Amino acid sequence: MNRRNFLSASAAKAGLLLALPALTLPGCSSFYYGDKAGAAPWFPTNLIEANHRAADALLANAPLDAQHPILVATLVNVDRLTESSRLGRIFSEQIAGRMVQRGLRVVELKLRDNVSLQRDQGELLLSREVRDVGQSHDAQAVLVGTYAASATALYISLKLVTPAGNAVVAAHDYAVPMEDNVRVLLANGALRY
Repeated sequence: MNRRNFLSASAAKAGLLLALPALTLPGCSSFYYGDKAGAAPWFPTNLIEANHRAADALLANAPLDAQHPILVATLVNVDRLTESSRLGRIFSEQIAGRMVQRGLRVVELKLRDNVSLQRDQGELLLSREVRDVGQSHDAQAVLVGTYAASATALYISLKLVTPAGNAVVAAHDYAVPMEDNVRVLLANGALRY
């Protein structure tokens, strides 16, 4: 091979090597089908997964009997225990759902006649109500919880409380980043009881 052909072949190889990364980059015709873990690309934090992990952690230390029901109250604002939001209601729903998935009997308070609930208020249970409502449903425990917002995170505290004596039998704390979807859930639908 003469020098001219060698340089021409070398230049062609170099050009191909330089173009190769561009060929492997996704183009306009490629599609994004989401993360393999199942997280939706438009939610930076998977709140459902965070709440399910929190329920799992709470249940890991809870001496519960699957034959007896538990109640799940709406999470409330730690600074105003008579106030919740859409966030407090949906977090409670997700935690209750995970408890059912784990084999526990969860009483749906919204369908019970002997719990006084007003429309869109959720199932708020203050400490004085835990005993009465828990005993009327023959519940072994009631899940109660609070949340507090900071500039960068939302802090959540969960407790399983026995109706007789209000003894805490298990507790778990966790936090999620203060992202736009968390702010919207906190701001929209804030309720006072």
